[in-house]
Amino acid sequence: MGRTVIETIMGAVVLAVAGVFMAFAWSHASFSKVEGYEVSATFTSVGGLDAGADVKINGIKVGTVLNQTLDPQTFDAVVKMSIAHGIRLPDDTVASISSEGLLGGKFVKLTPGQSSVTIATGGRLGPTRSFKSIEEMVGQLIFLATSENQPPAAASVPAAPAQPPAEVPAPPPPPAPASAP
Repeated sequence: MGRTVIETIMGAVVLAVAGVFMAFAWSHASFSKVEGYEVSATFTSVGGLDAGADVKINGIKVGTVLNQTLDPQTFDAVVKMSIAHGIRLPDDTVASISSEGLLGGKFVKLTPGQSSVTIATGGRLGPTRSFKSIEEMVGQLIFLATSENQPPAAASVPAAPAQPPAEVPAPPPPPAPASAP
């Protein structure tokens, strides 16, 4: 009987600690959607970016991904984002899709440019960098490591024509063994 009471108390303590942890995590997480003006960007690959993902500048959340659609003419991914009202993006801002680590989620990283002209509500971000998966990067690395890296000058010089091998004379036969008388 005493053992059952101790197990019940320990179970309650574990649940209480888990509840405190969940409350702490919930209060410090930013699950809210950023209200602001809408902009869009076009990518050739979004690599698992989800609606509701963060939009960050220098690691600080300034927006939220609203949705993704496919452009029927170019078959590129069009990502619509909501950017906070206080943030006015220059029109040469570069958008790229980044990962929060090997197993982390994806987010849109904005790198503001130097232009004095800002993007209007409903505007489109100019240059973008599409997401490259780890598999694509490893494939490129393997290709670069296994390809022949010849200098450009050597590649432009035509190779000498192959010559047939010169005939080598056969060695003389060994002397015959001497016979005994």
